[in-house]
Amino acid sequence: MERKAYRSPWAWVPTLYFFQGVPYSIVMITSGLIYKTMGISIASLAFWTSLLYLPWAVKPLWSPYIDVVSTKRNWVVWTQLLLGIAFIGAGIAMPVSFFYPVTLGIFAIIAFASASHDIAADGYYMYALDQHEQSFFVGIRSTFYRFAMLTALGLVPVIAGVVQKNTGLESVTFEAVSVPADEYVPFDPSAIVIEESAGEPAILLFPRNLQIPMFRTGESEVDSAVVYIALSAPPGHGKTVVVNASRNTGSKDIDIAANQTGRYEFSDSNWDKPVSLTLKINRNLDERTSAGFLVTAGNIAFSWTVALGIIGLILLLLAVYNRILLPYPPENDNREKIGWKVYKEVFVSFFTKPGIIPALIFLLFYRLGESQLVKVATPFLVDSRSSGGIGLTSTEYGIAYGTIGMLCLTIGGILGGIAAAKYGLKRLIWIMAISINLPDAVYIYLAYVQPMPGNPGIYLAIALEQFGYGFGFVAYMLFMLYFVGESRYKTAEYAIATSLMALGMMLPGMVSGKVQELLGYQHFFIYVLICTIPGMVVIKFLKIDPSFGIKKNE
Repeated sequence: MERKAYRSPWAWVPTLYFFQGVPYSIVMITSGLIYKTMGISIASLAFWTSLLYLPWAVKPLWSPYIDVVSTKRNWVVWTQLLLGIAFIGAGIAMPVSFFYPVTLGIFAIIAFASASHDIAADGYYMYALDQHEQSFFVGIRSTFYRFAMLTALGLVPVIAGVVQKNTGLESVTFEAVSVPADEYVPFDPSAIVIEESAGEPAILLFPRNLQIPMFRTGESEVDSAVVYIALSAPPGHGKTVVVNASRNTGSKDIDIAANQTGRYEFSDSNWDKPVSLTLKINRNLDERTSAGFLVTAGNIAFSWTVALGIIGLILLLLAVYNRILLPYPPENDNREKIGWKVYKEVFVSFFTKPGIIPALIFLLFYRLGESQLVKVATPFLVDSRSSGGIGLTSTEYGIAYGTIGMLCLTIGGILGGIAAAKYGLKRLIWIMAISINLPDAVYIYLAYVQPMPGNPGIYLAIALEQFGYGFGFVAYMLFMLYFVGESRYKTAEYAIATSLMALGMMLPGMVSGKVQELLGYQHFFIYVLICTIPGMVVIKFLKIDPSFGIKKNE
């Protein structure tokens, strides 16, 4: 097979950066959803998953090795194969009782391999493309990187949600019927008696056939009734059973009340404490009707096994594709014995560049708000409404980010790249900084208003935040490319820049869970918005060539 030195970037930039985004997104973001649904506390999962940033934060320690040993192309292909296998392994480990430390260990391996892949992929990008192509495709690479994040936030939870719906505890059904007010006999919850049964828990309903009185102005002002849900036995120490109720047959005039989600969590401490599910009737209904409801409690661990296994297979297929399609660009002949001299040259070159102080502050603080938001946003969206969350199911969460969010992020990233290629980084950096930070305020709205799942306000908020991120993140990527320039060890120096980015994400993220527990969701999101200020203030002190990124005339 002929080894082509050049191939259209459209053939490999999207797949290269889609692959780069998947491991990072699952380890850093989707893991929060995984561990939350598996019963791990927000403080614990925020701390440990933030600690997994460490390989990205310290990758300059081995970036010179990648820069001078073998080729960036070889590093890309082999780390991609390793990552695909590792995700399959993480999925296999989910059902075991000690899944938490085991999967954290596998995620640590994934983080190290992914950080190595990032070093090689970014170096490969700089060798394979000229400056204008780098500027133009930075929006494309950012878009597909974020598309990968939305795959992790969208496709993976949707797969898990579908499996949860069709596995686990045996589902149960109940019927709700409308009756005239004078025939209505309310259910007395004091009559509920739960005795622990042997074996696996089962879903209990009280009553199994629910009556709801028809509303009559001036006669019967009652338009709702309550069914109670519990388990017949504890799910086991440290385990959580998530129960979801939904209408699946019959009249739409009877449905779950608008202020309830139908999602409940049971553990070994509350399995025998019935929770109430309120059903309401259309006040204009004047005849008898009925509706059937389905109550499920899927196998959460198995659902993540399937989802992570599918992602692992997708990554293996992408690795094979990239092995075939990646061109063989000429690389600088840096092959030499790795020693202190190489490390010294790399670090001295980077940290003695003009404007290093404001550049360091920018790299560390540009994403200070997002570094904490990203750790809490996922648990917030799926947390119970009684705890201040929105109450989305895994499927609803995946659809919200995987459809509207994906579209808006894609548009934002592409427009950011096109604008940067036309006007340059210097003219756009302030607009992009506002775009990436100001939309964080939508979470303040969501926390205070708590719109119900399915409310358009949720999707509009996510759309605005994702578009702003897609457009604004282009500035961060371009500044790193600009600051590294054409150094001899530009792969290693770019790794230093991205490691500073990771450090700026890791340290605040580690404490974000504790801060949220201290402040609550509402005040936490206000705090996040305040944290966006330092990264914007330092822009005034950055020295950027006005022509950087703009296409030059031949």
